Amino acid sequence: MRNYMKFYIGGEWVEPESARTLDVINPATEKTAGKISLGGADDVDSAVKAARKAFESWSQTSIDERVAMVMKIADIYKKRASEIGAAITEEMGAPAWLAGGPQAMSAVGHLMTAVDAIKTFRFGEDKGGSHILKEPLGVCGFITPWNWPMNQLAAKFAPAVLTGNTIVHKPSEIAPFSSYLFAEVLDEAGLPAGVYNLVNGDGPTVGVAISAHPDIDMVSFTGSTRAGVEVARAAAASVKRVHQELGGKSPNIILEDADLEAAVTGSVATLMMNSGQSCLAPTRMIAPKSKMEEVIEIARKAVQDWTPGDPATAKMGPVVSEAQWNKIQGLIEKGAAEGATIIAGGPGKPEGLETGYYVKPTIFADVTNDMTIARQEIFGPVLVIIGYDTEDEAIRIANDTEYGLAGYVQSGDIDHARKVASKIRAGYININNSQMDFSVPFGGYKRSGNGREFGEHAFDEFLELKSVLGYNPSAAA
Repeated sequence: MRNYMKFYIGGEWVEPESARTLDVINPATEKTAGKISLGGADDVDSAVKAARKAFESWSQTSIDERVAMVMKIADIYKKRASEIGAAITEEMGAPAWLAGGPQAMSAVGHLMTAVDAIKTFRFGEDKGGSHILKEPLGVCGFITPWNWPMNQLAAKFAPAVLTGNTIVHKPSEIAPFSSYLFAEVLDEAGLPAGVYNLVNGDGPTVGVAISAHPDIDMVSFTGSTRAGVEVARAAAASVKRVHQELGGKSPNIILEDADLEAAVTGSVATLMMNSGQSCLAPTRMIAPKSKMEEVIEIARKAVQDWTPGDPATAKMGPVVSEAQWNKIQGLIEKGAAEGATIIAGGPGKPEGLETGYYVKPTIFADVTNDMTIARQEIFGPVLVIIGYDTEDEAIRIANDTEYGLAGYVQSGDIDHARKVASKIRAGYININNSQMDFSVPFGGYKRSGNGREFGEHAFDEFLELKSVLGYNPSAAA
């Protein structure tokens, strides 16, 4: 059993200010996998002081120094990736193939993509007789989620440290193990004391303390829209910058000219991969009514490949917690009660999996976009299929949501796909189930957040602009 009772503050593992502990539950076994300490405002204050002190020197380091450090971190991380993957399986239930692969290794992708981008990034430019500088923002508060713990941490960590900032981090208390190991990697790499600080805790205590702290210059939050609103409220009094990557209910338009077998099978796989626990999952499949029978049969067949079971060997693991399981079950029951047709899965646990927070991969047909299952983010392995008569109707349905994180288009004609993609009001559009690209900006429209992550576009989130007049007197003359 893991016992992670200390916090990483100022380059040292320190005892919390007060003794409060939390059991971390393995969602596959429903048993305690480890314990962590729960911090409070005093622990956050200590971490902020360490980060503020470190900022004085870290912000003055050269880009070459920062790049060398991040590359060293990536090298050490890769050596411990399998260990980190095992921790991810324990804490949030991702199957071994996913936890040790995309879940753990996404961190390396973000670190190295940011390293490549920073080498050509411009931190200053002349404008006539003046000069415009981009300078480190300061102390950054990170609040990261449980569903892709290393992906979301690395997507924030890399641009923040490469642009000269320091960090106070609260991982999800539901899945804190991998972040603890990440801190060990940073310590082994010799990241200067105070550049990164880890304080475990829950949202109402540590999350609020980070959001509201007057000496934290910005807070970067990934999680639900509801929680994001609370972060923004807590941050408002100190007028700090708030960066948010929030919920989604992403539309997936299957156009008339799409290869149905590839489009539907690939879309089901994208949704089911992390037990549906991905903010950009294509949860609303919008398909032509003229081809609905074929779409349903392909989807029904495709979901059979996603049988949940023991994360050590299965393709799909459990969902993260009992609370999440209960929420998903309630929404599945709500979908049936509102008139949608269950064509695969349904309520209850899969046969033979009475222990563990396992959900039957579920697909609904005969869904209309006003149903609860089409409006709310379920965050589980649940797909809804909505029919359309015309392409304009499909686009209207796609945009009829409070969210705007991602959108998907399936078509056999790339020009056609591009035209439809341009009409979807979302920040991250995927054509024909393409692979993830860490070099392009990631983030949402509407209630899916603000700001962007990934690659060079993340740097500006962690930089302040300074205009210096009279910088080039000869040019001004």
